Amino acid sequence: MSRHVVFLIGEDWFFASHFRVRALAARAAGWRVTILTRTGRAADALRAEGFEVIDVDFRRARLNPLAEFRLLRSIAGHYRALKPDLAHHVALKPILLGSLAAALARVPAVINAPVGQGFVFTSATLKARLLRPAVSLGLRLAVGARGALAVFENHDDLTAMTASGAIPSERAYLIRGAGVDLVLYCPHTPPAGKVRIVLGARMLADKGVREFIEAARLLRLRGVVAECLLAGGPDPQNPASLEAAELQRATEATWLGPVTDMASLLASCHIACLPSYREGLPKFLLEAMASGLPCVATDVVGCREAVADGESGVLVPPRDPAALADALERLVADPELRARMGAAGRARAETLFADEVVCAATLAVYERAIRHDV
Repeated sequence: MSRHVVFLIGEDWFFASHFRVRALAARAAGWRVTILTRTGRAADALRAEGFEVIDVDFRRARLNPLAEFRLLRSIAGHYRALKPDLAHHVALKPILLGSLAAALARVPAVINAPVGQGFVFTSATLKARLLRPAVSLGLRLAVGARGALAVFENHDDLTAMTASGAIPSERAYLIRGAGVDLVLYCPHTPPAGKVRIVLGARMLADKGVREFIEAARLLRLRGVVAECLLAGGPDPQNPASLEAAELQRATEATWLGPVTDMASLLASCHIACLPSYREGLPKFLLEAMASGLPCVATDVVGCREAVADGESGVLVPPRDPAALADALERLVADPELRARMGAAGRARAETLFADEVVCAATLAVYERAIRHDV
């Protein structure tokens, strides 16, 4: 008899980019897969692959208690109708609401995956500072509620949650990120000509986009010959999103907009860069390492799980354009260092981050969850 897992996730495009491969592996292993999400540009493609996709009224930036209560009732109603063996909640709001809904609907097994942690934990705005204590408390209460298991993308988050008592260590698991396709993302011969540096991400302030633009300006002032590229679109649902007009004005870095073929873009570049303020485990850096690129990233949660400082890349302090420019200048000037770090990054991707590694680990946690083997 087929077992049934329901994913609760805020955006269909995030499921498609970060959980689709794991859902395909679960289906191949005999699981029925249903996705509860806010449907948008990715829903039709997911349905075409045979997934059941159900629209729910997620709004990441919404703070209306009445609307969130209605959403909670909707999720609980879906859980009662679907009768899943396992609910897999991804990110903060799905964990908070999904844990309550699962309790109301008596879902027998729950996995909570606090990926990234986003705007509330990275922004210095008054809104984020006011929300942070309540969200932190809610996350600590929900992440291990009712015997749920938790999957973390990096050691820092796992250690912080277990040390706080939010979840016992025997119910906390480390699965490093979304995985990467080692065939699609593969090493390439660096193109001749000007060194190209690419930042791939949603165009958010907390991805370090402004610091990257400033570092590009510093490189130009120093006479460093390099082409700096921004690949990704704004995210209007995120309070930290940059406006298109600001990106278009940034002449020091060329904004490419959303990129559908990241593998080809990485194959045309020499260095990957992500000066983020905080991550779960950034998929862009995994793809860059699999492509044989050296990475410059910030020494923050998530990025330091991906990049081995001095081996597969260079870690710099966050919010520091000068230090970022220094690291990029060093790599621009040294092709042998780029090659050595790129090869180390590929080996790291093969060992730790491959799709096969992540999918196998995920299915093992599913089995433990439904057997209550913790």
